[in-house]
Amino acid sequence: MTAPSEPRMLVLHGLRLKGFAHPPAVSEAVAVPEKETVTLLDQLVSDGLVLFREGRLSGFSLTADGRVEHARLLSEELDLHGVRQDVTNAYRRFLGLNAGLLEVCTAWQLREVDGESKLNDHTDPAYDAAVIERLAELNGTVRPICDELGGSLARYLRYSERLVHAVDRVRTGEIDWFTKPVIPSYHTVWFELHEDLLATLGIERSSEGAG
Repeated sequence: MTAPSEPRMLVLHGLRLKGFAHPPAVSEAVAVPEKETVTLLDQLVSDGLVLFREGRLSGFSLTADGRVEHARLLSEELDLHGVRQDVTNAYRRFLGLNAGLLEVCTAWQLREVDGESKLNDHTDPAYDAAVIERLAELNGTVRPICDELGGSLARYLRYSERLVHAVDRVRTGEIDWFTKPVIPSYHTVWFELHEDLLATLGIERSSEGAG
């Protein structure tokens, strides 16, 4: 049976993935009800693990102690359920698809016109449809990895659902759902999954693939 995560850890995890966020975004990312997310954030602020910043750009973020505690809880979770190697194997498979995601996002944002690379203004339906089909094919490849991860830790189950949702929105003409960073677009969710795997396994992005 897939292993659940404690809500407190999930809220810390949501902030780790988002970096800086308000309760609705944290709630959406880790599937903790928003009301419970607000309560837990207040507790984490009192514990010195989370900081609320006011001003023009307000929101919650992890403190230095919060990052240490979050990393400890992630490592403890892997060892408690004996899934460290399973997550590592899935991460390696995911990493093999990452270049494909970058390529399809680049194709969505730029296109070749008369031998020159130009911004895609989305006025060529046939071109966009071909790129969307590439995205759908990539999604079909990554979903089994998400399902495999979800079989180890329940908190990974949401990624497949969120990625499919983004593809469906793009297919209905909502093109922001391909790469726009301020919504759970396909690129946003993929980036969070990548960051999730790195954080879970204690891998620094700067050293990824080294050795």
